[in-house]
Amino acid sequence: MSKNTRSAEFRKVDVDELDDEQYQDDPEEIADSDDSKVQQREQEIKKLMQSGSKVEALKLALKDPPVQNKDNNVVERNYAVVLDVLTGFSIGKKDKDSMQAGVEALSTDELDSLMKYIYRGFARPTENSCEKLLNWHEAAFAVGGLGSIIRVMSARKSV
Repeated sequence: MSKNTRSAEFRKVDVDELDDEQYQDDPEEIADSDDSKVQQREQEIKKLMQSGSKVEALKLALKDPPVQNKDNNVVERNYAVVLDVLTGFSIGKKDKDSMQAGVEALSTDELDSLMKYIYRGFARPTENSCEKLLNWHEAAFAVGGLGSIIRVMSARKSV
């Protein structure tokens, strides 16, 4: 039996402070840092796309999406950058092969982010984007399978 059974020290800990669901960062700091990250990423991606390194541009576009950001401008800008990369691949046989190679080079998290952007593109189609997004979906499904789709559909955080 414990010697200090009448101790009330444990009652001084606020367990709600430790809950991950309730933790909040300073939103202004997140918005500013994410906006600058998106701007830098956009410039790097444009350089990679112009030099023909489409697979590297894809990996960079899917790296660290601003899912925690409350500023819709940052989220929309990042989506536009990713959509530019996805639609930058043409439908020809050569680009389909590089599309498949690019998807195979992605990690599981990056593949799930790609699927999130594809579904977001389906929800907000632009001119000529649906055909390209369907090709991307085919390539991503071939690599990620149903698991990727289920993870995306059940994820709390969207892009």
